[in-house]
Amino acid sequence: MMFTQINSKMVEAPVVPGQRLYSQRGAMLAYKGNVSFTPDLMGGQGGIGSMLGRRIANEQTPLMTIEGHGTVMFGHGGHHAHLVHLTGDTLYVEADRLLVFDGTLNQSTMFMGSQGGLRGIIRGQATGQGLFTTTLTGHGSAAVLAHGGVFEIPITPQHPVHVDPQAYVAHRGEVQSKVSTAIGWRDAIGRGSGEAFQLELTGNGTVFVQASEEKL
Repeated sequence: MMFTQINSKMVEAPVVPGQRLYSQRGAMLAYKGNVSFTPDLMGGQGGIGSMLGRRIANEQTPLMTIEGHGTVMFGHGGHHAHLVHLTGDTLYVEADRLLVFDGTLNQSTMFMGSQGGLRGIIRGQATGQGLFTTTLTGHGSAAVLAHGGVFEIPITPQHPVHVDPQAYVAHRGEVQSKVSTAIGWRDAIGRGSGEAFQLELTGNGTVFVQASEEKL
């Protein structure tokens, strides 16, 4: 199902019989039609395995299931909402940044160590993301939350991208990530920018960056 951007902080999603949506609890702003909302106790599309993975990962952002026939408008906390339309690829994003996603997407929890071993773990700790992240794979739409809006930067083997870890929102595609340092003599004497760590992304895909260094 294709979601629609209403404005910078609201999205609209169609609800059709036989298909589900999952959203953060309390994110529904308004709806039209015959639509039901129930607390999701099974961890989203991944069922009990996803629930256990989210609990182990401490990604326990409460979800609700939306079913029926109509349209629903979503927003949360006045944060900016950014649409991502997946076409068989994978989105890597923190659970608390997911506003709403299509139930046709395969949801799971990934250990950061599997993306770069020890460097992946260090990256999770340095960026404040922790040791796990949520993945969505397949064909469908999702909306992610950010401070100050989101811009997309393409990643190619010839053009890796360096991102301030606090400005990182999510990425998609076949992308490898690691933490790199940019410590110079100014940093050593305490006169640097304070941005000694950078998130380096290589491969083929897209990184989503917010126009702020504030965490949700």
